[in-house]
Amino acid sequence: MIPFSIPVEPEPPQAREWITNELAKAPYQAAQPTLFDRVAKAITDWFSSLQLGTGTGPPGLGLGVVVVLVVVAIVVAFLIFGVPRLNRRSAVAGVLFGEDDARNADRMRADAAAAASRGEYDLAIEELFRAIARGLAQRTIVTTTPGTTAHGFARRAAAAFPSSAEALVASAAAFDDVRYLSRPGTRQAYESIAMLDAELRNSRPRTEPVPA
Repeated sequence: MIPFSIPVEPEPPQAREWITNELAKAPYQAAQPTLFDRVAKAITDWFSSLQLGTGTGPPGLGLGVVVVLVVVAIVVAFLIFGVPRLNRRSAVAGVLFGEDDARNADRMRADAAAAASRGEYDLAIEELFRAIARGLAQRTIVTTTPGTTAHGFARRAAAAFPSSAEALVASAAAFDDVRYLSRPGTRQAYESIAMLDAELRNSRPRTEPVPA
């Protein structure tokens, strides 16, 4: 025999409970509009209500509201994401310790090594200290300006790399000696700066980027 199911007529409270449980299942929930969908629809409906281009309302009122909204959106974006960074090359190239220099840190290191191989330790010390400064600028750790001095740079770099503070000050002094005081550079001074350079390249700063 074919079984017949007996119709069930639940009481109103029980019927509401059954409906609620059914709608809570995944297929029904997946069909619900997301928060983004609801916000997008609300914005679209609001723009539609402005009736731009019609004779309703004062002339230009709708356009003015749109401009205000765009400005607010830009301000919010700046607050959330910050000021866009300028081109990395323009931020680090240029005047460095009194000379206009567009080279990157790797090129300066190569030039320093070449000078050292020729026994020109005065030039090698200058080039390698510049490479350290340019390298930290490229990493956006310590920036430099046309007025930045070797010792000024060393102090700011020491704030980011406290364990290298003494070596940074000594390297800045060696740079000043050969560049401004006409003292002869030595292989020992060059090798000390080379050790500092390697140490900084393999270290992470303790602090946030240090401004010029």
